[in-house]
Amino acid sequence: MSAEVSWQKSSFSGEGPQCVEIAEQNGAILMRESDDPNVVTATSRTKFAAFIAGVKAGEFDHFTD
Repeated sequence: MSAEVSWQKSSFSGEGPQCVEIAEQNGAILMRESDDPNVVTATSRTKFAAFIAGVKAGEFDHFTD
C-alpha cells in the first residue's frame, strides 16, 4: 500500500486494536482490520454503498450475536 493512504476507523471502535479501517485510493474503497493491516480488500464505491445500506437496514445483525 502506498504511504499516501489515509485510513479511518469508526468512532464506535474505541481505542482498541480490533476494528475495521476504511480508506479511498484512486476511486477504490479499501478495507482492512487494524490488527492485521497488511491484508487489504478493495471494492467499488457502489458496492460499498450497498454494503453500508445493508448494515443500516440490519441485514448483518445476525453476525454480531
